[in-house]
Amino acid sequence: MSEPHTDAYADEESRFTWVNGVRVHFKREGGGPPLLLLHGSGSSLHAFDPMVEDLKTDCEVIRLDLPGFGLTGPRPDRDYRIEAYVSFVDEFLAGLGLDKVNVAGNSLGGNIAWNLAVEHPQRVQRLILMNATGYPEKSLPQALRMARNPVLRPLLRRWAPSGAAEQNLRGSVGPRMQVDQALVDRVTAMMNRPGNRSAFIDFANTDQPDRSARIAEITAPTLVLRGDLIDGQHFRRDIPGSYEVVLAGIGHLMPEEAPAEVAEAIRAHLGLPAAAPQE
Repeated sequence: MSEPHTDAYADEESRFTWVNGVRVHFKREGGGPPLLLLHGSGSSLHAFDPMVEDLKTDCEVIRLDLPGFGLTGPRPDRDYRIEAYVSFVDEFLAGLGLDKVNVAGNSLGGNIAWNLAVEHPQRVQRLILMNATGYPEKSLPQALRMARNPVLRPLLRRWAPSGAAEQNLRGSVGPRMQVDQALVDRVTAMMNRPGNRSAFIDFANTDQPDRSARIAEITAPTLVLRGDLIDGQHFRRDIPGSYEVVLAGIGHLMPEEAPAEVAEAIRAHLGLPAAAPQE
């Protein structure tokens, strides 16, 4: 059962539902084979806006603000382990009556996506990993390094300045994307929603065990999408039968930096027709 939207940064497509005591903001658009989109840390479902316009013509696109982020906000139990996210997403899908979906995740969302494919292989039809994380040697973005700094942590719990958000965003993208004020304002507003600053710090300081040895267990057909400015990880090497597409000049925020190319790659992987040319 979903509720209509009442929050800022929500629109007519926004819906809210409850999963384990957390009020979840999500959208469900289009028709066809279901595709679940999972965003990265410090982000929200809005990161996929440009892609959804393309994809929803040929598939049903489901996306949510993960706990700790966006309009969903913090978990009461402050549990931000990857295992907790996987269980949460599994229950979210069950609540929507979705037994099996294609899953695409960026960064943290990619980490959750491949762990979902490991823990609940019956749920995942096809898998798309976009600059996914999950190997212990993965370098940390500036925002996570700041949130782990014991001197900065108390300050960040009280205030997330737009200047810091802008600096982090500019350091996360490649030369093909200009960080505009609307993006800075959205990220700053989301981070400053009640509970989100503390949730991000809790997430950043959560001890995540190394689960990378289980990546080889993935059986879902997998597309590994990577920006060439991001350290590679080893998904292509470790996932049987997977293949990799590398996008030139693209950094960490792949869905926003190259939405048309990402959507095209997803369409090909899912066997969807090519998008209609723009008039």
